[in-house]
Amino acid sequence: MKSVEKKSSNQNKLEEPFTEYGVYSYADYLTWQLDDMVELIKGKVFKSAAAAPRRVHQKISGRILIKLGTYLNNNACEVYAAPFDVRLPGKSTKNEDVFTVIQPDLCVICDKSKLDEFGCIGAPDLIMEILSPGSNKKELQNKYEVYEESGVKEYWVIHPNERTLLIYTLGNANYVPSKLFTFGDSVASTCIPGFELDLEDIFSDLD
Repeated sequence: MKSVEKKSSNQNKLEEPFTEYGVYSYADYLTWQLDDMVELIKGKVFKSAAAAPRRVHQKISGRILIKLGTYLNNNACEVYAAPFDVRLPGKSTKNEDVFTVIQPDLCVICDKSKLDEFGCIGAPDLIMEILSPGSNKKELQNKYEVYEESGVKEYWVIHPNERTLLIYTLGNANYVPSKLFTFGDSVASTCIPGFELDLEDIFSDLD
């Protein structure tokens, strides 16, 4: 995530280095210095709807991160929270050939060969996204497609306002949705054996 340096009349600074109609790669992304949070999805730039996630979003993220981190202690898998670059390559892992760079709220990677100093190159085993106002279309449509195509085994979508969780599990190259989980439900991961999440622990006392 980078920052847009705005140009003044007396300063030689770049305007936004991308346009609505451009197609950009990770190589371009690395050259930007941006104040706004951005992701690349199939070469298109998506800005975050807000400068920072809302408090409830962060509270949910923190609770799940603690539970995952505790469970994965001394485990082959590792959990990371945003900001953390996940590059989803197509034909090549070269920077100029990677057109999707996303920042999942939480992700679990079990193949440590995918980790480098810049983040993750390749599909995480599990991705969790916590919906924010204005982000629903990006999360539910654009990210759904690239996660499915890239082979992310599980994609968890959490709706803070409605206190719900939906899990998409990859099977035969397509996602299969779960039922809609909410208070009172305990949900288990198929790609992290033994890990369960009690939603009452996650959704209680959020106000």
